[in-house]
Amino acid sequence: MGSLDGLELGTYGVWTFDFEGQPAARMRDEIQELEERGWRTFWIPELMGREALTHAGYLLSCTQRMHVVNGIAQIWSRDARWTQGAALLLADAYPDRHVLGLGFGGLARPGVKPLAAMAEYLDAMDAADTPNPRPAAPMRRILAAYGPKMLELARDRTAGAHAYHVNVAHTAQSREILGPDAFLGVEHPVLLESDPAKARAVAREHLHPYLTSPYNIAKFRRLGYTEEEIVNGGSDRLVDDLVFWGDLDAVVEKLHGHLEAGADHVGVQVIGVEPGRTAMPHWRLLGDALLP
Repeated sequence: MGSLDGLELGTYGVWTFDFEGQPAARMRDEIQELEERGWRTFWIPELMGREALTHAGYLLSCTQRMHVVNGIAQIWSRDARWTQGAALLLADAYPDRHVLGLGFGGLARPGVKPLAAMAEYLDAMDAADTPNPRPAAPMRRILAAYGPKMLELARDRTAGAHAYHVNVAHTAQSREILGPDAFLGVEHPVLLESDPAKARAVAREHLHPYLTSPYNIAKFRRLGYTEEEIVNGGSDRLVDDLVFWGDLDAVVEKLHGHLEAGADHVGVQVIGVEPGRTAMPHWRLLGDALLP
C-alpha cells in the first residue's frame, strides 16, 4: 500500500467534477495548464460515468509531474483484484504520481456495513495473486473516512484518509484518531462571491444532494449539526462551514483552517460554475494565492 512519504502533493490541490463533462482534449489542455501554473495534485471522483482508474491513467499520461488522486474510486465499481492490478500498473507506469483513494460510496446498501465491506475489500486486494510485475515505486492507497472506526482502518491498513464535505472541527478530530504519521487529505468547496445572499443560494444548490441523502445526513449529524440545521436547505451556520465563500483573501484564510487543524493537504473544489463552462479563471486566482 505504501505511505505517502516522498510524494510532493503540496498543501493544496484541485478537486473537481468538471472533467466529467469535458471532452478528452479539453481535459488534457486544462490539466496541463494547471501543472504549468504550479498545481501538484489533481483529485477526481467516480460518480458520473467516467471509470476511476482509466480516468486517472489518462490524466497522468497528459502530464509530467502532476499527482492524480482518486477521490474516490468506489469499491462497488470493480472487483478488488482488478483494482489492485490497475493501481499496480499506474504505480509502475507513473512512479510516485498516483494515489488510489477508495471509498464505500454514498448509496446505502441494505444489510451491508461500510466498515466490514471496506475491510473485506482491502483483504481481497492484499490477497490478489497476479503474475504482473511489482512496481519499483509502491502503490499508494488511502480511504474515504469519517467515523472513528473507518479512520482507524485507514490508519492501520492504508497510508491515511480522505474526507469530503466536512468542517474544520472534523479535521481536528480525524488527526487525533489518525495520529501524527498518517496522511489526511480534506476536500472543501469554495465560491468566490462576497454577497451573502448570492453565495448562500449557490452553496445551498450545491449542497442539496448531500443534505437530502440518508448517508450524508448521518454524516452531518455526526459533525454536530441538528436535524433543524440540515433540513430546508441547511442553516447559515452549516452552509458557511461546508462552503467557504467570500473574496479571495477570505476564502484563503478559511482554507488555512484545515491545515491548522491537522490536514496535510486540502483539495479545493470550485463551485458555482455553469455546466459546460470552465473553472480555470478561478484556479488561476486561487493558484496565485495558495501556491508557493
